[in-house]
Amino acid sequence: MRICAVDLKDNHANVCLLQKDNDVFDIPDCRQQRFTVTNVMDAEQLIEFQFAFKKLMEDYKVDRVVVAERISNGKHAAKMASFKLEAVLQVISDLKVEMIPMGVQKQWLKHTAAPIEFKHTGLKPFQEKAFLTAYAYLSS
Repeated sequence: MRICAVDLKDNHANVCLLQKDNDVFDIPDCRQQRFTVTNVMDAEQLIEFQFAFKKLMEDYKVDRVVVAERISNGKHAAKMASFKLEAVLQVISDLKVEMIPMGVQKQWLKHTAAPIEFKHTGLKPFQEKAFLTAYAYLSS
């Protein structure tokens, strides 16, 4: 199974592809690691983001998208922009998008720690949360 994990932070969607086949994990090369929407109030930019994201998922034959859930209220609440990007992802036709609550992800990682240190994955630092989300999902 090949998944794309998404970590939404402000107006950025950080992505990481991860594949698991016969209990072997693989991080496929991907032409894009981050999407940025400069103005989330501009419908045209949101449509362009949605199109580009869907095209990436089609090109890399992604089976499922998993999104790390963010805190919606309180001192550490996520910005409104990230929730708009989330909504755009959730309504992409022909794409399975699943939200992963933070507590569930932490439980999965507690039982099965990543077999490799993040710095050895070859991914960019901003992709770490997306990588951990993908690993936790495929390990559960």
